[in-house]
Amino acid sequence: MKKTSSNFLYRTALFLLIPAIFVSSCKKDEEQIDKNTSSAVDHAFAESTFDDVGLMADQAAISGDLATYKNGSLQNGLLSTCATITFDTTVSPRIITIDFDTVNGSPCLDGRYRRGKVIVSYNGGYRDVGSTHTISFDDYYVNDYKIEGTKTVTNAGQNSSGNTQFDISVVGHIISPQGANLDWTSTRVREWVEGEGSMWWTDDVYHITGTASGNSFGGEDFSAQITEPLVVDLGCVSPSPLIPKPVSLKDGILEFTPNGKYTRVIDYGYENGDCDNKAKVTIADFEFTIILR
Repeated sequence: MKKTSSNFLYRTALFLLIPAIFVSSCKKDEEQIDKNTSSAVDHAFAESTFDDVGLMADQAAISGDLATYKNGSLQNGLLSTCATITFDTTVSPRIITIDFDTVNGSPCLDGRYRRGKVIVSYNGGYRDVGSTHTISFDDYYVNDYKIEGTKTVTNAGQNSSGNTQFDISVVGHIISPQGANLDWTSTRVREWVEGEGSMWWTDDVYHITGTASGNSFGGEDFSAQITEPLVVDLGCVSPSPLIPKPVSLKDGILEFTPNGKYTRVIDYGYENGDCDNKAKVTIADFEFTIILR
């Protein structure tokens, strides 16, 4: 009788203990999920920064030899009057220099302050198959972040959908105002899906696919894979300095994986693909809204 009673008490205690163990395990699993989004924000900052210089190079080309690209007014573009643009067609490859105020920095229409020079060298028109333009920097800063490296864009001709595509590679380095370093490399394909037949760049829409990798300001290695094409809409460029970033990236999903940690799923279009500077980051079952620099 005592043995039966003892077994009953043991089973009862075990039954009561199981939920406690399950709850404790869940809490432990939840605590083990790293919810830090800083490296994802760093990646998004690098991505938007190097997309930004490509956009500036395209707009600068409107007034020059590379302007077989499109017609348009720089007064309606990102650069507006915040930069002086010069063209050297006497050298090969030819050169476009986008020169910002090197002392105080120039406020552009996206609300960012820039100083230094963005230099574009090119060997053919924007629409010429096989043409390449390479973007580099001379003491160039965005909001006191120093931008270094190169971006190379090659016109690969029409794809199977009949759209012009560009092969893009970036080897980039960014130094924060505090002296931290961010390395970012990417290999992308940019497909011109809308606006190619018009005369104005503001109706252009591109889809971007590809991969990236790097090391964040905090020293964390990461890799990234675009799983749904990033949508760049040049009609989204902000006419107001109140919006603190270019807003041409409006949709798409990217999977971002810090070394040894959960994959972060970054959704740039979670608010119906609006032109804004927000993105949703999902880590396991947790969701966060981040503000892009």
